[in-house]
Amino acid sequence: MELKSSIPAFPVLNIRDAIEFYKEKLAFEEIYSELNFARLKRDKIILDFWKANDKSWKFRSVFLFLKPVRSGDESFITGTHSCKIEVTGIEELFNEVKDKKILHKKHKELITTNWNTREFHILDLYGNLITFFENLKS
Repeated sequence: MELKSSIPAFPVLNIRDAIEFYKEKLAFEEIYSELNFARLKRDKIILDFWKANDKSWKFRSVFLFLKPVRSGDESFITGTHSCKIEVTGIEELFNEVKDKKILHKKHKELITTNWNTREFHILDLYGNLITFFENLKS
């Protein structure tokens, strides 16, 4: 048995807007989409997007905090997901996106970490976080 790969799935309010954002800002290509789902790809990375726009939670009981998630598509879920994507050529990718106004507001630089990576963070139009990183040679 072997675990082979992972496909992050991000909740979004609007599938078409998410597709356009990832195509324009990060050069992903659309490989499949429908009303409530999309799959995009760049190089070997695949990202899935699912529509989370159930707003019925706004009209539930004042005891919403006891069980906030019921359908799994609640609109408040958008912007709560994150993933890390390993790359080669981190500086080239950083230079590609740095002027596109998607860098994390608190972390706008390419940094070297204590765990031996170079990385930077972006937020998509809904607030989902992606960290791009490159492992440094020891």
